[in-house]
Amino acid sequence: MNFDSINNELLSFLDNSPVSFFAVHNMCETLNKEGFTRLYEGSAWELEAGKGYYVTRNDSAVIAFRIPKKDYTGFQMMASHCDSPVFKIKTNAEITIDNQYVKLNVEKYGGMICSPWLDRPLSVAGRIVVGTEDGIMTKLVNIDDDLMIIPNLAIHMNREVNDGYKFNAQVDMLPLFCEKGEEKNLFLKLIADEAGVKAEDILDTDLFLYNRMKGTKLGLNKEYVASGRLDDLQCAFASLQGFLKAVPRDSVAVHCVFDNEEVGSGTKQGAASTFLKDTLHRINSGLGRSEDEYLMSIAKSFLVSADNAHAVHPNHPEKSDPTNRPYLNKGIVIKYSANQKYTTDAVSGAIMRAICKKADVPYQTFTNRSDMLGGSTLGNISQNQVALNTVDIGLPQLAMHSPYETAGAKDTAYLVEAAKVLFSSSVEGAGDGNYKLKF
Repeated sequence: MNFDSINNELLSFLDNSPVSFFAVHNMCETLNKEGFTRLYEGSAWELEAGKGYYVTRNDSAVIAFRIPKKDYTGFQMMASHCDSPVFKIKTNAEITIDNQYVKLNVEKYGGMICSPWLDRPLSVAGRIVVGTEDGIMTKLVNIDDDLMIIPNLAIHMNREVNDGYKFNAQVDMLPLFCEKGEEKNLFLKLIADEAGVKAEDILDTDLFLYNRMKGTKLGLNKEYVASGRLDDLQCAFASLQGFLKAVPRDSVAVHCVFDNEEVGSGTKQGAASTFLKDTLHRINSGLGRSEDEYLMSIAKSFLVSADNAHAVHPNHPEKSDPTNRPYLNKGIVIKYSANQKYTTDAVSGAIMRAICKKADVPYQTFTNRSDMLGGSTLGNISQNQVALNTVDIGLPQLAMHSPYETAGAKDTAYLVEAAKVLFSSSVEGAGDGNYKLKF
């Protein structure tokens, strides 16, 4: 495996995907270059066996698929998410302090670690909605400059900062934007200039802060990668790369990236939405197949829910389970939870282990300590719309939900190879608990 090449591509993708809108835009650009046809939910679909397609929702979720033949067996799918914990910029964002400073009003999106956001260059990216003669249109915006900072309070004024200080999002986490001048609405004007529109034509915005620090390789032997948004763009990137390398034969290969996982997935573009179900139904009907054939194909399908996992922390090894202890560079993590925060059971876990064995990549297992609650992810949420055998996996990382995270330099390549096998394979059900795996 060419670990260095894959990591270079990964870091480039991360640097150019400051928010979910850009992550999806960049994946769509890759799909376009690979000859995939774009579909729109509001238009009729004309599908042909042997071709590849993709569809987006809200500009922040994407599903790409390849149809090997009309009488396909089922769907082989990998789902990830493209959002990360960030600060969203509120409407009417400018706040003036002592007629000297202008800071921006922001709110937390998702459960982030607050402290690493302080004292580092930040900027803003997202989308704006502009009025047109006959409606509205959206534009992506990224201020590619060191624009803002959230300054810490000096220790002389906050003696408790190293003793478990609790950050107040409305007080401590507002970014300094500029000096106060005579002009008003400078932030909106900056956004308008970047988008090439007039400020008065901007009707609304979805804009977010992002960390400006570029991704890098580190460690004595460059055995680690560090970047913002590894959770979960590392899995989204690996899924897409494996999808493009795969050769589907009997099952439709489906690369799926949802938005809003960090806030519960309960949006039209989240894992709890009908996006995946609608897409699978339209593939089925677009090829002239019946509803019974759709239901039979779901029974012969497999979903990998890919969202990063907690590695054993070098300074806090006691926080990990005594016997299920993932480490960086030791392979794909299969995640288990008795309360079904992760969907892995004995059947789906065994199938995932078989996929890793076929791909010749290492795997390891994760469970939370029995006295520590963990987070949930995509798999169990998506089951409300499309119920099928599902496994929860991830790549091991440190500092999850920090604006700068650390992962292993080998693990992305391992997931690319496993995804390639997944998307090229099929699962044929002979009844509950009995499955034929065709690689």
